[in-house]
Amino acid sequence: MCARRFLMVIFVLTLLVVAGAFALFQWGGNVLVREATPKGHFQAAQAGGGPDYTQAASWLARPGLPNDLAQWLPDGFADSVRRGDAAVFYIHPTTYLDTDRWNAPLTPGGETEFRTNLFVQSQASAFNGTGEIWAPRYRQAAYGAFLLKSEDAEEALDLAYRDVSAAFDQFVKEAGDRPIILAGHSQGALHLERLLREKIAGKPIVKRVVAAYVVGWPIDVTSDLPALGLPACTASGQTGCILSWMTFGEPANPDFIFDQWHKTRGFTGGERRREDALCVNPISGAENGAAPAQDNPGTLIPTPDMRSAKILPRIIGAHCDKGLLLLDGQLPPIGGFVLPGNNYHAYDYALFWAAVRRDAERRLAAWRP
Repeated sequence: MCARRFLMVIFVLTLLVVAGAFALFQWGGNVLVREATPKGHFQAAQAGGGPDYTQAASWLARPGLPNDLAQWLPDGFADSVRRGDAAVFYIHPTTYLDTDRWNAPLTPGGETEFRTNLFVQSQASAFNGTGEIWAPRYRQAAYGAFLLKSEDAEEALDLAYRDVSAAFDQFVKEAGDRPIILAGHSQGALHLERLLREKIAGKPIVKRVVAAYVVGWPIDVTSDLPALGLPACTASGQTGCILSWMTFGEPANPDFIFDQWHKTRGFTGGERRREDALCVNPISGAENGAAPAQDNPGTLIPTPDMRSAKILPRIIGAHCDKGLLLLDGQLPPIGGFVLPGNNYHAYDYALFWAAVRRDAERRLAAWRP
């Protein structure tokens, strides 16, 4: 896969975010690969049986599921917006940090389950004002699967995508003819890109897509975007378009990402360049947009145990610059997982939670069949 080296970069970042293992940057690349690569060769059986998405147990969120974390709202958040009629498909990022296998089992339990639930709660919940949410369990590729360009790694990635693809097919069956919102982050955004290419672009269903939130994953507007079947979102309220952003503070140093990314080829075969990376500001809803803190309706501020959060409005703004979403204003106390280079990858949704919610609701209101 042409993006393999970039996958290595972004999933190391995700590893650091969810594990807090900043010391890995000091070990050197060879040690990191040796310590993090899954043991042995890929074997699909090690991940256990495949999911049956007609069963509620194969979902983290779906209509009628008890204790659905996607229905969570921040402490004290007054949701005055009438629930919409959209069907939302959300794909969570990498949360499996073990090295005993190349793909996580469907119900891994322990810390993996806690991290997965945390992402569903803090990210998918931004869309629960627009309608019902489906979030599949899937045999995600372990973070170490992205450290090497190998047949094992390719097979692990393909297995994860096959689950997501099957979940999407079931989602489409159950969603009926409703408008659709698609969302993902990091590994979830990777699989969402592939869904857009294989199951949305050029298909009748593309007319039902309100928006696709491909977050924490760069998209080249020249070499990638044409293959995804939807244009970039250039204005708030536009429908049938893609939002993508990667959040950094200043001074930003994204070399760790773009030094690898620009060496890969896009989906159309062209070169990828940082200056061509798509940035849609989630506050303004516009490509290459800028918005002051006063326009941001709310940032998630987590409790110490990370099990809940409150909303603080108008504390952080942002502007797009050369493919990055750069933060403006005094940064809030959101947690200690900011990565080297002032990379706020872990907080791509949390910093703009209420803005993402407002953005999705506006686009749904403007959507016409």
